[in-house]
Amino acid sequence: MLFADIIGQDKVKSHLLNTVKEKRISHAQLFLGEEGYGTLPLVLAYAQYLMCLNPKEDDACGECSSCRKVAKYQHPDLHFAFPVVPVGGNEIPVSDHYIKEWRNFITTNPYGTYNEWLDAMDAGNSQGIIRVEEGREIIRKLSMKSFESEYKVMIIWFAEKMNAEAANRLLKLIEEPPTLTHFFLVSQSSEYIISTILSRTQLVKVTRISEDRLFLGLKKKHVLDDDRARQIARLSEGNYTLAKEFIASSVDTQQNFENFTQMMRLSYMGKMIDIIKWVDEVSKLGREKQKAFLAYSLRMIRENLVINQKQNNLARMSVEEENFASRFANFIHPGNVLFLNQELDKAFRHISRNANAKVVFLDLCLKLNRILKLNN
Repeated sequence: MLFADIIGQDKVKSHLLNTVKEKRISHAQLFLGEEGYGTLPLVLAYAQYLMCLNPKEDDACGECSSCRKVAKYQHPDLHFAFPVVPVGGNEIPVSDHYIKEWRNFITTNPYGTYNEWLDAMDAGNSQGIIRVEEGREIIRKLSMKSFESEYKVMIIWFAEKMNAEAANRLLKLIEEPPTLTHFFLVSQSSEYIISTILSRTQLVKVTRISEDRLFLGLKKKHVLDDDRARQIARLSEGNYTLAKEFIASSVDTQQNFENFTQMMRLSYMGKMIDIIKWVDEVSKLGREKQKAFLAYSLRMIRENLVINQKQNNLARMSVEEENFASRFANFIHPGNVLFLNQELDKAFRHISRNANAKVVFLDLCLKLNRILKLNN
């Protein structure tokens, strides 16, 4: 991964480049940022630049033997630890059991999410964990001399998934690693990392991608015209993963918008026959699409409240959504928004638990009718 492949994040790139040039690389760094901001890609590019044999001013060369190996994530001095699930039998899983899947995952999808990684492992209902056995493996690997590079690098992805035993086992090594050995921890929730680990790491905060840089990134990586790329960049709030979801689900987004406008109009008018017809149609959708619709509805309530409060510059809506909001936002205000969110969230939870969809959506519409009439 090269810095040139990363969307935006120019300030962080500049900081990382300077640490290498000035030889002031902290031995343990925590890269903190939401999924979709490019936290893991930044770390991968940082590792490649650090290990490059012929680094350029602003990037790795991409051509030397070290770069070629790092690009395939097969360099003997570049190590990974990440959440894993049991592989069967009685053997306790460690990252090396899934290294082939991991290399394929980050090669094809460096902006990949935790849930996408679980899918890549065929995890089913299991949750990935970094266990104490992984800690032992990390200590073993880093105790050996470097094979080829001047540096050894250990990247721990989703460090918040380390259980307490694993974290405690690594404390001394993180505090006093061997010479030219570096820990790069990647996380989106530092509150789940034990304080003694946090105190031993230097924080590198990765914030959302700027709208302009995301726009340019979408133009480069996807076949989008300017208007579509700009709209998605605005809706995605600096999150490339979310932007990709918007691109992939444009049909579903239109359906969600149509269902949302119908639900709100019919609920406000309280016409039971039309409500029942609408409920019948929505009930034919699969549960995942029903959940996606309810999640979309929660977002639209938030956006309409923003419009109601005259904070239009903070709204993240398409032109069609804005046109609807110009008429509908007056009905969403501080006096009822909490109740609307509660009912939509409750419906989402009920659908997630396989409740009868017709009952859930009919009840939701009746509740919405009462709430929308509140103070209107």
